[in-house]
Amino acid sequence: MKQKGHFKKMRNRFISVIPAFVAALVLSPACIAHAQDDKDKFKARYEALAGNKEFDPHDLSGIWTLTRNDHTLGTPAPPLTPAGVAAMAGRIVDANGASGNAPWYTCNPMGFPRLLNDDEPMEFIMLPNRILQLFQWEHRIRLLWTDGRELPSGENLENLGPAWYGHSVGKWDGNTLVVNTVGLDERAWLDNQGHPKSFHARIEETWKRVDSNTLELQLTLYDPEYYTAPYVGSRKTYKRMPDDATTYFGWYGLFAGITEGICAPLNEVEGYNKGFRDPGQVKP
Repeated sequence: MKQKGHFKKMRNRFISVIPAFVAALVLSPACIAHAQDDKDKFKARYEALAGNKEFDPHDLSGIWTLTRNDHTLGTPAPPLTPAGVAAMAGRIVDANGASGNAPWYTCNPMGFPRLLNDDEPMEFIMLPNRILQLFQWEHRIRLLWTDGRELPSGENLENLGPAWYGHSVGKWDGNTLVVNTVGLDERAWLDNQGHPKSFHARIEETWKRVDSNTLELQLTLYDPEYYTAPYVGSRKTYKRMPDDATTYFGWYGLFAGITEGICAPLNEVEGYNKGFRDPGQVKP
């Protein structure tokens, strides 16, 4: 994924310096057989999970990944208002192999809802009166209040001010979790196309667990300041990862579950300067 290019390059550089004798060891018949056994075990565990018909539709706990992703809401955006056009001006998207100027290229948060449309896994943690979402990318925790409080509005919202992930309140409508978020930071892009969202926008997300290992999500943006109509996204599907695949040597060989995928300036500055800043400087 381009937005995590530097992070991926770090991983690739690490992999590239593995000595040849280690590679030979990994490719030995014994290691290959062991790897196949692990793969078969994870496959059987996943199939068993998928075949489990008993589940609580109000329990979203587990680690989930998107089945298909384009880093957008999945549908064409409605026309922008003049204010929306002005807000989108100056945003450069990735094109023809060249990177744009999305905020995450300089280690800024992706923000909501862009992080929901990321390729990295996400975990739901169910707690009394609130639900946590733990995202692998940014190692970010998002808090969804389910204690009956109202969304902040008016002077209360103005006092809270903008936040990269907004202020979120959720409630159950039958077996569907409905979450509304307000107070979003306008600097964060809505998607990889650079679509804007205003501070006074409201985003509604509906989550429904349709079977033991499938979640469905739909996002709708209400933002009359920047759009001429509500922006209704397509329905997206998440699959639950079996526990065996989220422990040591499971998911990407990580230690356990959600790992730390952080864009830290101390780690990224060299790659960013070499790949983006220096080539763009005007030479005397």
